[in-house]
Amino acid sequence: YRDDDDINDVTSMAGVNLNEESARIMATNSDLVGTQIQSCKDEPFLAAVPLHKRILEMAKKLGITDVPAEVVTFISHATQTRLRTVIEKVTVITQHRMESYKDDEWYEQATDVRSQLKFFEQLERLEKQRKDEQEREILLKAAKSRSRQEDPEQARLKQKAKEMQQQELAQMRQRDANLTALAAIGPRKKRKLDSPGLLSAGGEGLGVSGGGQAGLGTPSSRQYARQKITRVNLRDFIFYMEQERETSHSLLLYRALLK
Repeated sequence: YRDDDDINDVTSMAGVNLNEESARIMATNSDLVGTQIQSCKDEPFLAAVPLHKRILEMAKKLGITDVPAEVVTFISHATQTRLRTVIEKVTVITQHRMESYKDDEWYEQATDVRSQLKFFEQLERLEKQRKDEQEREILLKAAKSRSRQEDPEQARLKQKAKEMQQQELAQMRQRDANLTALAAIGPRKKRKLDSPGLLSAGGEGLGVSGGGQAGLGTPSSRQYARQKITRVNLRDFIFYMEQERETSHSLLLYRALLK
């Protein structure tokens, strides 16, 4: 029978050592050997009882009296997938809106609307200042006039000039009082809240290290990574609904545009 065993030993004829292959498999999947894998319970995304009740109310209008639990689970998972897709797309839209191309070498600034608005605001401020100066000169001339027979308009201008002078005097006194108070207080020292080691790990102020030194000079042992928050507004949702074929002509889009 030895000849038959040699003929049927295909692994030896192919040059494969079963002991080496077994050792290699055990070394590669050592963390999976001896573990038991089982499927977890399928938990619906939405509450099953209110959703089932709502589906039954809608199904009764179509003549359907019985809705199995599998339909409720399927609709719940479909809602979860749809919501995840919407959030992902709106997040991408928001990130594109928040991108800044000022420091990008492949882009150059063509117009600066903010500077133009500041220029127009400065023009309006100068025009208002010029009109105030003209009105002030007119009021001062009316206040200096000493005509015996004064008309009601002249009396009104004098009264307005008197009120303007009193208001300017009150503003000057308030400014002098503020300057005097600031001079008495002295220069304010800003607290260095951003310096390392100022806040301890527990959130308390000015912690003391183990060697007896203050925590100002020692770097903090824990560095908490600040999570980036993406804020989505109504304009991003409107842009998303305009791009989608299902919602581009929907009533929900028109209601959002009216807000």
